[in-house]
Amino acid sequence: MSIEVLTIIGESINDSVPSTHQLFEDSNIEGILELAKYQDEKGAKYIDVNIGLREPGFMADLVKKIQKVTSKPLSIDTPDIEIAAAGLEAYQPELANHQKPILNSISRLRLNMFDLYKNQPFIPILLTTEDVNENGESVMNHTAEATYNTAKKMMKIAEQSMDDFSNDQCILDPGIVPIGSDSEGYFKRLMESAARIHSDPDLAGVNMSVGLSNFTVMLPPKCADGSPVKSALESAFLTMAMPLGLNMVIGSVKRKYRILEESHPAMQCLSDILQLDGFDVIVRVMEFYS
Repeated sequence: MSIEVLTIIGESINDSVPSTHQLFEDSNIEGILELAKYQDEKGAKYIDVNIGLREPGFMADLVKKIQKVTSKPLSIDTPDIEIAAAGLEAYQPELANHQKPILNSISRLRLNMFDLYKNQPFIPILLTTEDVNENGESVMNHTAEATYNTAKKMMKIAEQSMDDFSNDQCILDPGIVPIGSDSEGYFKRLMESAARIHSDPDLAGVNMSVGLSNFTVMLPPKCADGSPVKSALESAFLTMAMPLGLNMVIGSVKRKYRILEESHPAMQCLSDILQLDGFDVIVRVMEFYS
């Protein structure tokens, strides 16, 4: 069955997407606006806007133009505080049914992003995949416990930084990596992290999201028998992760995400992977699509 309760942040307006990058390079703003309208029509609840390393003024101008063709709220997607500030300043909540924008994203090394909240309140995506050590240096979280602990820290910082803080006004991103190359067990870490976050009463109501298309990067679109690979594995992931609190994704409106039966081959594949380590994970994924 389809997943009506899943909130999709439309991913198409992103400079890392080759076809979208070309639209940016060609200054084809009309093409960008068509992407916004298409994602709106196909059910995206938010429209992601990532302009890469272009000037802050470009972000501001694009936000204004997109808001003329859709009433869906936007996700201002950049690690650059100046680009983020320009996008948030240009955003008009009244054109999006008074809904806040999303700011994607804030990490332990980018806490100054919260300084932008006073001028334009937003819903932050909080990265839980990295923390800082005693020297103020970034360290990646390799265990579910570390990821969960960072989630707790980030939520506490958000509470101190947002005037109208509540758990449901934040989105935690526990991180997702390509399953086809996951010899380090990051899928296990993600699922265990989500379970810990979901079971913590202090985090009740918090949203969780991942960049879902990253899960199947570099995999073929179809199996040897012609059945889908990417949409099947992404749907299997959602079937397993949504009961653990994942309720949002940065994803494609073209994908037909659905809840799968336990007996579905993609479900069996991911279930097996949770019991495997190292290169055996990669072999199991290859077995699924070959």
